[in-house]
Amino acid sequence: MAHLLGAESLHLEFPTRVIFDNVTIGLDEGDRIGIVGRNGDGKTTLMRMLSGKLDPDEGRVTRRNGVTLGMLDQADELDGTKTVHETVIGDIDEHVWAGDPKVRDVIAGLAADIPWEAKVGDLSGGQRRRVALAALLIGDWDVIFLDEPTNHLDVEGISWLAGHLKRRWGTNAGGLLVVTHDRWFLDEICTATWEVHDRLIEPFEGGYAAYILQRVERDRMAAASESKRQNLMRKELAWLRRGAPARTTKPKFRIDAANDLIENEPPARDSVSLSSMAMQRLGKDVVDLEGVTVTYPVIDPATGVAGEKTVLNDVTWRIAPGERTGILGVNGAGKSTLLSLVSGTLLPTSGRVKRGKTIKVATLTQQLAELEDIWNERVSTVIGRHKSTYVAGGKEMTPTQMLERVGFTSAQLSTPVKDLSGGQKRRLQLLLILLSEPNVLILDEPTNDLDTDMLAAIEDLLDTYPGTLLVVSHDRYLIERVTDQQYAVMEGGFRHLPRGVDQYLELRNQQIKGSTGNASGAAAGAPDATAAKAKPKLGGAELRNSQKEHAAASRKITKLQSQITELHQRMATHDQSDFAGLGALVGEQQALQEALDTVEMRWLELEELLA
Repeated sequence: MAHLLGAESLHLEFPTRVIFDNVTIGLDEGDRIGIVGRNGDGKTTLMRMLSGKLDPDEGRVTRRNGVTLGMLDQADELDGTKTVHETVIGDIDEHVWAGDPKVRDVIAGLAADIPWEAKVGDLSGGQRRRVALAALLIGDWDVIFLDEPTNHLDVEGISWLAGHLKRRWGTNAGGLLVVTHDRWFLDEICTATWEVHDRLIEPFEGGYAAYILQRVERDRMAAASESKRQNLMRKELAWLRRGAPARTTKPKFRIDAANDLIENEPPARDSVSLSSMAMQRLGKDVVDLEGVTVTYPVIDPATGVAGEKTVLNDVTWRIAPGERTGILGVNGAGKSTLLSLVSGTLLPTSGRVKRGKTIKVATLTQQLAELEDIWNERVSTVIGRHKSTYVAGGKEMTPTQMLERVGFTSAQLSTPVKDLSGGQKRRLQLLLILLSEPNVLILDEPTNDLDTDMLAAIEDLLDTYPGTLLVVSHDRYLIERVTDQQYAVMEGGFRHLPRGVDQYLELRNQQIKGSTGNASGAAAGAPDATAAKAKPKLGGAELRNSQKEHAAASRKITKLQSQITELHQRMATHDQSDFAGLGALVGEQQALQEALDTVEMRWLELEELLA
């Protein structure tokens, strides 16, 4: 493979410390490299040096003649006076770019919902970020550098970006360097991983899962098998192998070696014990939403006529003790509205919200609101207000030990809260919420400002949380890692996703194609042929039979869900020392869940057929 660019004997230091010392690294054609490491260790600095935006104190960066390089920086460098059209397309004639499939794909994937002639200065931060990414990807580059490209992208956008980058070049062409905390994205696109730590860059083969395996092996060879960091990585590796079967074929590492390493590693969560603790703390009732509808008053900007917008329509959701649910949906679909109903900060327009008497809800927001009153206080002072010990994972821990568990050093205990980094504030925010001991925890985009190591540490802490956990996140890895089931807020409804994120993406794709087909059909005065083929029209006896089967499936789903809830309660009250009895209950639960998944799949097929 031909060489694209490289760095030789790089040395860089800031006034307070050395960032890199004698680093030599290179990028060849066909390389797709993810850069990982702790925040502040130099990931962005490395990318800026390799791109030529920052000069090293010593050493040199070379680039092959004629190689073009495009970079998405974290800094917003867009001209606010230009329109979205001018920023993304420039002065290219419309008939030229409109006939380019790559350009159309980028615009559809990143800027379809952004007003084309709006001024960039009037856009939100997330919209500006997507416009900058679209403008970069439309260009023809031999090498692309992306610094946190998944920020402000939802699950669909991240999936689209991964697909685009995999299709963009041939197997042995082009080069990609990406800094991101999105571990699913790293696993999906990267052929190699560079870990930045301790003034150096350590290369690993494969994506995130392969990197974790090799890192555990490295630590073992370095006689660090008992260190806290390695134990955390072993747990991460165990989940990658056990909890996400679809990933096992992707990493290019020795499966036998992975199995040896995790042979004695327990599952990430003890579901039976957590369920029992949740029942003790919550009782049988958490929150039930029954036939809930939420509407908001709106005014048509064109006519000035007042009307209503329905955000949620006839939603029923019975939340169980110890339930761990991930919630997916596009921005504006109603996820925040749904969680506001659960937390009690919003009343439904119609329907009923039934709340358990003992529930204590806490929400991790995106705004760091929990830290406003303690902004000028030292971390040690804040932590000192809480009780002396807590139980986490069956072990008693002091608040200071829990701080250490999420990456705080003893020196940082004397730091004022306002002087912490973004990631440190985020971790302190979560820890203070956990120390208040809520039994229902809502996490709204909890991964902001956290590196991959800290994400693993937070997930490890959440594994021992015994209450009900509801998570809204665009981080697919986190959703799959800490929750046991996923639901989607779509078109005002709330639907279970037996196959998780993959099923959600399929449904969204069908939804988009359907709306596009309807719009084009209406414009052309003719029905969409593709939609007609995909949804054959039912009539007569076939229609009646399908409607009967659909109704029967709905009743069966309700019955199975009730049986599973009842079984959870039996497991929670069962003698925890009776392993044989618990094993039988777990087997019964698995059988019920498999039956539920089968019925739900058929219900979904009939739902699509009858729509």
